[in-house]
Amino acid sequence: MRPAAMAAAAAAAKLPRLTTSAALFPSPRPFNSRPAKPTPPPISISMDPAHVDPAHLQALMLACSHSCAVRLSPQSSASATAAEPVDLRKLRVALAHSFLVVSVFCSARFLEDGDGDGGGDGDGDGDGRRLMGLGLGLGLGLGQREDQRLVGFGRAVSDIGLTASVHDVVVHPTLQRRGIGLKIVDRITRVLHNRGIFDISTLCTEKERPFFQACGFGDDALGSTTMMYTGKMHR
Repeated sequence: MRPAAMAAAAAAAKLPRLTTSAALFPSPRPFNSRPAKPTPPPISISMDPAHVDPAHLQALMLACSHSCAVRLSPQSSASATAAEPVDLRKLRVALAHSFLVVSVFCSARFLEDGDGDGGGDGDGDGDGRRLMGLGLGLGLGLGQREDQRLVGFGRAVSDIGLTASVHDVVVHPTLQRRGIGLKIVDRITRVLHNRGIFDISTLCTEKERPFFQACGFGDDALGSTTMMYTGKMHR
């Protein structure tokens, strides 16, 4: 065999040999090549507003850096702190006038063991430690013990006929990315649909947008957008 032919044969021998079986049955990926998604801890879900202590909800929102502060202008928005606590009196009124309230509780030990991986419902930067020690002591037929903590929340407001909007969906930072937020929104939308309300919207930030898209929200069919009133404040 000529030297040129021998070199060509050697080069060809180094190439992978593809067969029909190789194309149909590729080599399996390494086992556990991706980290497994943490499983949610045992939780209790309630739709009774009486189960929500406004002070504990305020602490949960603060731990998630969820602010309800009104942004009157770009200047005030830039100067406002993301972790500004919501006014407790206004929060109590908002709870009383909400059409639906969904709250999630779990044992405190799951907060202490949480990995703080963050998620679509908050930053997951470790601020969840602020919630330690907020025992709820619920003896309201939920099968809960004294060490239960408020770890998730969401609410909806509605005209009880045509439209509804979802607000303040938060999950404790150490328990995010475990499907708890999805359960909250799913419970809200199911109840609204059962009441014949199908025009459901939400007001979210760009950071929260992927989470709500995963919950089934999308762009409005009419191309409408939310506009906030930024004119003079009436007294």
